[in-house]
Amino acid sequence: MASTLFTSSLLIFLVLQSSAITLSDAQTSFSEDFIRNQAERLIRSFNLSPSKSINIVRNKATEPAEKFVETKFRFPGLAANSTNGSIDDDLGHHAGYIRIKHSYDARMFYYFFVSRGSRNDPVVLWLTGGPGCTGNIALFYENGPFQINDDLSLKWNDFGWDKASNLLYVDQPTGTGFSYSSDRRDIRHDETGVSNDLYDFLQAFFDTHPEFVKNDFYITGESYAGHYIPALASRVHKGNKAKEGIHINLKGLAIGNGLTDSEYQYPAYADFALTNKLISKSDHDYLIQIANPKCVKLTQQCPIFIRVCSQYYDIRKQCDGDLCYDFSNLEKFMRLDSIKKALSVEGIEFVTCSNIVHRAMTNDWMKDCEVMIPALLEDGIKVLIYAGEYDLICNWLGNYKWVNAMKWSGQRNFSKANITSYKVGGEEAGQLKSFGPLSFLKVHKAGHMVPMDQPNVSLEMLKRWMKTSAGKILA
Repeated sequence: MASTLFTSSLLIFLVLQSSAITLSDAQTSFSEDFIRNQAERLIRSFNLSPSKSINIVRNKATEPAEKFVETKFRFPGLAANSTNGSIDDDLGHHAGYIRIKHSYDARMFYYFFVSRGSRNDPVVLWLTGGPGCTGNIALFYENGPFQINDDLSLKWNDFGWDKASNLLYVDQPTGTGFSYSSDRRDIRHDETGVSNDLYDFLQAFFDTHPEFVKNDFYITGESYAGHYIPALASRVHKGNKAKEGIHINLKGLAIGNGLTDSEYQYPAYADFALTNKLISKSDHDYLIQIANPKCVKLTQQCPIFIRVCSQYYDIRKQCDGDLCYDFSNLEKFMRLDSIKKALSVEGIEFVTCSNIVHRAMTNDWMKDCEVMIPALLEDGIKVLIYAGEYDLICNWLGNYKWVNAMKWSGQRNFSKANITSYKVGGEEAGQLKSFGPLSFLKVHKAGHMVPMDQPNVSLEMLKRWMKTSAGKILA
């Protein structure tokens, strides 16, 4: 049954795509209805019901005039820390808004969690994909300090990345989560706009937190952040070289199950599906025939392919209709008056995933963001590409192919490098390939969201990777 569902979904989508787009249509976008339906399907797949489609705020009374507003907070009802059995008076948990300098009126909402280890630990920025989904999804379901119980109380996450880093989450692009603007011109459509906003955000953040400027800095995330991360890393690197503002101590970037280079990742859908016995050989050959030439030539016209079927997040699991993950408790939690008061966001709606932000980025989907990475590698900035082995949407095979094909001075040596067993707790947790500052890790027993499926492995991965000077993860 599962094989039939995968086969028919892939075939139906590609037939629709082939009939809807021809070479003469190269300047024509997908229909608005089709794009809107895909965005709404993504939201339904997480069992989310945003109260509005984007945070464009018209009430000026709700908008702080300051460029920076931050609150130290503690979530109500937080249980004792499992590490020490108590809650310290100062957890080092911050939430706030930064007004984006070069925007019309954008305010980005963020969380900053001081490390449970040492304030000297690296600062790690996490970016959630979508595009258009809040960082709160990762915070509460993947690698943040807390997890949400069914009764909407919180428990500590024993494998939160704040155990090894000073952890920063940002709701972006503007209009997502609690981030907002009063001007629709702040809606972003490409990585230039996204990366410039985030660069302005980081400049303001470190200006207000100078005690963390000298810490190592890493950019991480997953899924559509496979676009955001290279773009932001490149922007930071260029800013550092040009001596713009505060020097940001960028040491590396890590992309988990990302969409980064569609030219290599598109053909891998059929290959991955065949290898995992989701489709037949004849279906595989047909998909390759109708998908690859058209999508390579029309890279601006094929952005919806990876969102056609939501059970592709983890091929081990079955979905109930569109529903594949139930993140509905997140919306319930963030809408509680006590939570909004603690975060000082009264009067601002919470938009878990914005279909308008999602749709606005349509023409950005198929842009090749791999091209930004070689210059970073050449200057010794560490790059980690990791992928859960059971994800189809942004599968390990497609990611592995573009990483191997990437042109840089170490390409040949990386290609010849041995694949080694990556062990955690004495057991193989994945397969690793490294040379110089570049590493690729295939994570066992994980789908699209590695920190959720393998929390211990992902935390250990982060710690080992950040500790190495050359970028090679200790297997």
